[in-house]
Amino acid sequence: MHWTEYFGPLMEGAWVTIQLTAYSTVFGAILAFGAGIGKLSSNLAIRAISIAYIEVFRGTSLLVQLFWLYFALPLAGMAIGIDLRLPPVVAGVLALSLNIGAYGAEVVRGAIAAVHKDQHEAGRALNFTPRQTLRTITIPQAIPEMMPSFGNLAVQNLKDTALVSLISLGDLTFRAEQIRNFTQDSTTIYSMLLVTYFGMALVLTAMMRTLEAYVSRWRTARS
Repeated sequence: MHWTEYFGPLMEGAWVTIQLTAYSTVFGAILAFGAGIGKLSSNLAIRAISIAYIEVFRGTSLLVQLFWLYFALPLAGMAIGIDLRLPPVVAGVLALSLNIGAYGAEVVRGAIAAVHKDQHEAGRALNFTPRQTLRTITIPQAIPEMMPSFGNLAVQNLKDTALVSLISLGDLTFRAEQIRNFTQDSTTIYSMLLVTYFGMALVLTAMMRTLEAYVSRWRTARS
């Protein structure tokens, strides 16, 4: 098998990796905003749930979270008579989303907390409710501060997708391992794998920087 024949299977796996990264980054961002804002909530129950979610998923291994969702959750469901089996792609996206969401929540919380108190005073002076102040004043100012950290998390999330190969999901790493087992050409396969991940990370970084620049221009236009 010539090394040029590796491209087809690897590109199929790369497409799965791209989809996993896209879905989990979007869902993770939604969770990050929900938990980050929830941690600052005056409602004790919402704050407690947000803190518990953040601490559990920041304090445990992504690999263990993935295995628990894919292997342990169905067994727990069987014990109570509910089918909780998840398809590999669902388990992978869910684990990645929950993990990046927990780390992103601290980014959101920190950016919101960094908005100057005078801005909150301005909201009260305009007779805004706390929710209106958060939506129209605080979050628009906090989002540009979040973007560099979110960019780093997105790239980390891309690299973390390699773990889903351990639940037999046909991502880039899984395809590479299949080819390596068949050909025993470890040097070529892992070199191509390394270059492919690096290339995808460069593209993702460029996309996040473009988004960061757009958000900065948007904030300037609002000022």
